[in-house]
Amino acid sequence: MEILVFLGYFGAILVGLILGLIGGGGSILTLPILVYLLGVDAVTATGYSLFIIGITSFVGTLRNANEKKIDFKIGLLFTIPTLLSLYFTRLVIFPAIPGEILSIGDFFLMKPMAIMILFAAVMLVASYSMIKGRKDEETEKKTTNFVKLSVTGLGVGLLSGLVGAGGGFIIIPALVFFAYLPMKNAVATSIFIIAVNSLLGFTGDIGKHEMDWPFLLLFSSLSIVGIFIGIYLTRFISGTQLKKGFGWFVLIMGTFILLKEIFL
Repeated sequence: MEILVFLGYFGAILVGLILGLIGGGGSILTLPILVYLLGVDAVTATGYSLFIIGITSFVGTLRNANEKKIDFKIGLLFTIPTLLSLYFTRLVIFPAIPGEILSIGDFFLMKPMAIMILFAAVMLVASYSMIKGRKDEETEKKTTNFVKLSVTGLGVGLLSGLVGAGGGFIIIPALVFFAYLPMKNAVATSIFIIAVNSLLGFTGDIGKHEMDWPFLLLFSSLSIVGIFIGIYLTRFISGTQLKKGFGWFVLIMGTFILLKEIFL
């Protein structure tokens, strides 16, 4: 048990490290770390994840803003539909999901299990996005596609509200292909969007679950240490190669969670 707790808190640093390095992906680790290593209930862990990722991303945003990497106009335009969707999901959709979703013979699909299966599916999609990658090049200036940007924002909000993930692996491509931001600016703007969405989305959970604030603050502090390390290491490590390597790691983890929840 002590080894699992140690790995869980080490994982907190890793969450921030990955977020600082590639602008997303760290949140994909938070839920399984909380559930499998630190024993947090899956339903409660989705709210915890929003707070941890939100506060960690906020610190990263301060650093990126100081370096003038964030496009706040595009970020806010993306954030508005995302927030509406996320807040509605946490206040209405998530609480409305029954504890027992489906029963077939001796098989019962309970809410915590469904959350982890959905999360595993998200991880598999995320891993494909990271492994496939995209060209890191300056995109010629075009008119921002606000319709596609808004629709993507609604989808990110729904996803974040259900599984507590920041959605960086969706936000970054959307900013590159629909807002035509250069990759470095898209990564920094993504961290800003994740910070706003996650922290405000978390407010929908306050009063609904008992919050272990000392634990949350400790885990978040370790993640903040990780994001500073990650931002520093961007000077020496290729983000493209790291993203592909992390993509394979996420693929393995997503497959493990899926098999564990369904067959073990």
